[in-house]
Amino acid sequence: MLVRRFQAFRRNKRAYISLWVFGILCILSFGADFIANDKPLFVYYKGEGYFPIFKVYPETTFGGDFLSEANYGDSYLQDLIKQEGFMIMPLIPYSYDSVIYSLSSPPPTPPNSKNYLGTDDLGRDVVARLLYGLKTSILFGLILTALSSIIGFIIGAISGYYGGKIDLLGQRFIEIWSGMPILFILIILSSLLEPNFWSILCVVLFFSWIALVPFVRAEFLKARNLEYVKAAKVLGAKDFRIIFLHIMPNALVAVVTFIPFILSGSIVTLASLDFLGLGLPPPSASLGEILSQGKNNLNAPWLGLSGFFVLSVLLCLLVFIGEGLRDSLKESNG
Repeated sequence: MLVRRFQAFRRNKRAYISLWVFGILCILSFGADFIANDKPLFVYYKGEGYFPIFKVYPETTFGGDFLSEANYGDSYLQDLIKQEGFMIMPLIPYSYDSVIYSLSSPPPTPPNSKNYLGTDDLGRDVVARLLYGLKTSILFGLILTALSSIIGFIIGAISGYYGGKIDLLGQRFIEIWSGMPILFILIILSSLLEPNFWSILCVVLFFSWIALVPFVRAEFLKARNLEYVKAAKVLGAKDFRIIFLHIMPNALVAVVTFIPFILSGSIVTLASLDFLGLGLPPPSASLGEILSQGKNNLNAPWLGLSGFFVLSVLLCLLVFIGEGLRDSLKESNG
């Protein structure tokens, strides 16, 4: 069954290619520290090897004068290392928070041979911030999607399997909960707490699980009256076993087809909050923050265009993957 569904998905060239491209983007973004960083990948000095990405070394390690962390962008330290060895820098020698002081003009500066997409209004490399922002968006989306799917599936399963008053109370609670203004709640919380990745994730999670409940509930309402469920009850199977071992494999079809759309919604939510200034604190890199810079610096169109292009491509890939999953499951079931 799984092989047949995968073959049906693979025949959808747009969805299959989108899955590969999304996988490549995930690998590149999760390896951002090795692609864009102001620390060398490897330093060979006086016969010994050092890995500054994984460990902090003082400047005195390489013949400097200070015990503070080595600044590998300093020409003085670079000369000291070259005299007794060498160092290998990443493809992009800037991290997401690296401020470039040797710019030819005040930031934001247009694209050039050193900064392929220019710099932002604080003199930070746009490519590096896009790469780290993509990492943050995908990681936020994956964690939020996983937790939302688990919570939404459990609540939808209980509501659909038992029905009656439990289902009625659950539906009324969801109607009230979904009507709460998430944006105003985030504004209030941001004034009380310092926003960070996990606090924003928890607040958004309070509301994101609602989207999956109706689909899971409908599957369980339909499946609880089928013959194999009745037979399991007659044989004395517990409700927990029936829900998670008998009905869940069939209900997962609805969950799997909806996951890419939940993921895209999670990414848009974080980008929207960052765009409004309610998301991650500075100097965190995010796609929404780059879009906000583009709005505030209309004389630097590379900021808004680069953020818009990356976010649009990411969302299009997820939509194509979701459509491909839906069509492949329909085709295999048919």
